[in-house]
Amino acid sequence: MALIKVKERGRETVNLGRRNLIINGAMQIAQRGTSATGLGVSPGYYTVDRWRFADSNNPTARFTQTQSTDAPEGFSASHKYEVTTNDGATDANELQYTDHFIEAQNLQHLKYGTSNAESVTLSFYVKSSVASTMGVRFSHEDGGGSYGASYTINSVNTWERKSITVPGNTATAINDDNGRGMSIRFGLNIGSTYAGSNSTAWGNGSIFGAHTNTFVGTANATWQITGVQLEVGSSATDFEHRSIGEELAACQRYFEQQHYPANDQVCVSMRWSGYAYMGHITCMEVKRTEPTVSSTGIVKHMGQASFSNTVSPVWQYMTPQGVGIYSTPSSGPTGNAVLVLSEGITVNIDAEL
Repeated sequence: MALIKVKERGRETVNLGRRNLIINGAMQIAQRGTSATGLGVSPGYYTVDRWRFADSNNPTARFTQTQSTDAPEGFSASHKYEVTTNDGATDANELQYTDHFIEAQNLQHLKYGTSNAESVTLSFYVKSSVASTMGVRFSHEDGGGSYGASYTINSVNTWERKSITVPGNTATAINDDNGRGMSIRFGLNIGSTYAGSNSTAWGNGSIFGAHTNTFVGTANATWQITGVQLEVGSSATDFEHRSIGEELAACQRYFEQQHYPANDQVCVSMRWSGYAYMGHITCMEVKRTEPTVSSTGIVKHMGQASFSNTVSPVWQYMTPQGVGIYSTPSSGPTGNAVLVLSEGITVNIDAEL
């Protein structure tokens, strides 16, 4: 890779290519939708790609989650939580947080498990309607323990940039595979069992750094984040902006959603047996692993005597490159190959970490 000298904040530096280990740190991609309500006790991905909501032990608090257009200068979106049911007395073992997983084989250059393990720096923009201290947890997903840290909301309703430096883990390597290598968890509601003092070294357990539950204890409070960057080194650099196309493709390694409007071609299907037909949909990006597939909507088959005889597809033979669509209209189109048309169908192809 060629070394290119660039100007950054008035000084000359060397650009070594992509720095940010976070995908969708600018919160631009939201394939599943831009809002979700009633979040609290069902872990999952709801809005912004690669950012999961998670919980433990049935907390009381509930949230609305949105991809917001409120963002600091230079950004167009943020990941926002609003408290819709506050929790004024969090139990010791309760947790609610949003997290981001990094694929293990993307972290080999950190040299974890060696004496030369690299430090990393997390930086992000955050805005909240309440002043508080909030915990963050870095987890080595291959058995290397956790590292707890925290940041402080100093000025309410104001975008602030924070940074946290984490030393390299010299004790345990990150597996060179397509599984979870590291996770970063931003605490929303943290019980006293998991809220500790900030770490000075990697250790065991599931400890966030220092955390106060002012946010989750305040009705209608808001917390939002964007410009999340994790990079090698002990200092934060300017956020690495990527094109929307590059960011979407990176997200689609883990999840993609294909939409087919009414009368749009889904695929060509071959006769399997009787009135059963098998076709194939190609993934937009090769998936991390064999995906799971779900869909809403129905399809029809060109050549069928009556298009009112529509069916829901069954998904089979998943591979990282594509998935099979199996359909069985009760009366068959003529011929061994038929055109499968959409009656309005959305296909979710999921290979999340």
